Amino acid sequence: MHMKKTTALLGLALLAACLYGCATQRKVRMIEGRRIVASLQLPRQNDFLPELSDGRIPKRDTLKITDLDGREMIIMQAIRDENTGDMVAAERLEAAYVTARFRNIAERGGKIDLEFQVVVPQAMQDSRWQLRLHPDMFVLEDSLRLEDVVITGADYRRAQLRGYEQYERFLRRIVEDTLRFVDMRNFLIFLERNIPQVYALRNDSTYVSDEVFESYFGATEQEALEHYSNKFLRRRNERLKAGRQRMFSRYVKAPIVTDGIRLDTVLRSFNGDFIYNYIQTINTRPKLRKVDVVLSGEIYEQEKQVYTIPRSEPLTFYISSVSAFVDGTERYLTRVISRNVEESTACNIDFRTGRADIDEKLGGNAREIARIKEYLRNLLLNETFELDSVTIAASASPEGSVAANRALTLRRSRSAADYFEHYISYVRDSVRREEGMYILIADDFSESSVRKSTRASREIRFKARAGGEDWALLDALVNADTLLDAAQKARYLELSALGDPDEREKRMKGESWYRHVLETHYPKLRTVRFDFALHRKGMVKDTVHTTELDTVYMKGVQAIRDHDYQAALAFLAPYHDYNTAVAYVALDRNASAYEILEPLPRTAPVNYMLALIHARRGDDRQAVQHYLNACRQERSYVSRGNLDPEIAALIKKYDLHKESEEEDWGDLIQ
Repeated sequence: MHMKKTTALLGLALLAACLYGCATQRKVRMIEGRRIVASLQLPRQNDFLPELSDGRIPKRDTLKITDLDGREMIIMQAIRDENTGDMVAAERLEAAYVTARFRNIAERGGKIDLEFQVVVPQAMQDSRWQLRLHPDMFVLEDSLRLEDVVITGADYRRAQLRGYEQYERFLRRIVEDTLRFVDMRNFLIFLERNIPQVYALRNDSTYVSDEVFESYFGATEQEALEHYSNKFLRRRNERLKAGRQRMFSRYVKAPIVTDGIRLDTVLRSFNGDFIYNYIQTINTRPKLRKVDVVLSGEIYEQEKQVYTIPRSEPLTFYISSVSAFVDGTERYLTRVISRNVEESTACNIDFRTGRADIDEKLGGNAREIARIKEYLRNLLLNETFELDSVTIAASASPEGSVAANRALTLRRSRSAADYFEHYISYVRDSVRREEGMYILIADDFSESSVRKSTRASREIRFKARAGGEDWALLDALVNADTLLDAAQKARYLELSALGDPDEREKRMKGESWYRHVLETHYPKLRTVRFDFALHRKGMVKDTVHTTELDTVYMKGVQAIRDHDYQAALAFLAPYHDYNTAVAYVALDRNASAYEILEPLPRTAPVNYMLALIHARRGDDRQAVQHYLNACRQERSYVSRGNLDPEIAALIKKYDLHKESEEEDWGDLIQ
């Protein structure tokens, strides 16, 4: 009896499976035969008027505007009367369903929102199925798979969850605590008989190391545990652990996936088409004019794929960008070029106290002198400028009297002039053998000497000046000193107000902070400053006006073309012109754009930009007026208006272009 009952149950199960499979095959054949497909469609757009209760949209409106000649016009929805030939007001009711396969969308701030609907007919839905739908986006030469939309039947999901439950039951058979395999009773008897000291600690938390345990018995605790463990159970547990992945695949035929999925919904009732509103934001890029989106997918019954959903017709999004309105006219700057040019640098040459001779081995002199030599050499070999003279002024710290320091700095300036005179002679002889030079050394009061080369053709004048005590630099150093507190700095300022520098320095010596200033800042005051006077070779006039391409501005123009509007604004903001306004419009900063555009001459591009701004503000009258003015000035804006959603909404709302493009604009006027 038992065998007969088992056989009967098995037969019923096989029959049910057969019927189950036949039902699936019949439904798949029905889908193929009727060519039922999942598809993409555009959501209905209704940006300006409410929908009527019967699904229709009223389309009657009038608008009063002023044309370019100042005449008042009324724009209205109208048709031509067949008897009189006049344009008369009419009302048109349009269906609410969208069947178009393309849409014009606008770029905003360098980004584009693609909005479409994933539609799955009711006939493709089944409680036992899972539909995996793959939207693919095509941008220029690239393709990108967007996140999947997964539609899961209720029975399919229940089967998934049963698989996870079975796998969880399997995992519960795995033992994580290995002490459960130890025969603790016999192990404790062993400890009580052989190591009573350790046995006494069985209820104590005191740690017993392996070394202590081994010292009692000659074996480690781990070895003792292994001896009293059930090896069969342990091996069985290890086999269960090793088989986890295999058992997961056995029980969970169709894992629940969350990564890379936009939506995974479970359908529990099948009373109509499934529609999912999909929004994908992408960054724009140069030359991007359109984006295509297609849909494909598969139908799964548990782990088996039963149907491949054919690729849908593409949805095409045509992208409008204000970057098309950029004015690429090259912009030039007028630059004034002077014949005479001045350059300067400072050198920290150390001098011994009270001395004026230059010691190359003192402090960092070698490095500083090499730098000045390189500077001079570059000026002498410069192909654009001719070196005329060098003024050298040494400065000193405030120790000693003002008169003594002035005389000392003059001697140091003359010493530096003499030193670099010899270097100039070396460069002259080694590099400019075909040219002679005059080198004239002069001080504050009079020229001191003239040395003429054997082949002199021009002179480089070295002028020595007494820099004296550099109190201005000391003021700056003390003000920036972080080791001096506010009271000490205030005292320094009080003393610096004294008119007599010698008295000022004398008073400072009595302050607690004087030694810090002396040791930290005074050495920085002993510098030698070089001022170089040059003139442009071959230039006779003192100034020449020339024009050159404004590269900064043109970088801003290119940034607009590249849709990098933040970068464009960084370049163009100081210019405050039309292209700056284009960047503002692209970033939806309409108030800033309007401030620039409003006073500009009303060219066609300016009128169109103003139409966009007013449309965004909701001012239909101004938007339509500027748009129609742009169209009258340049006919191409008639078709351009259909590419920008704001303008396209106005065209549709007021039927601005219902007649052919060749029709007179007067037909739009009542």
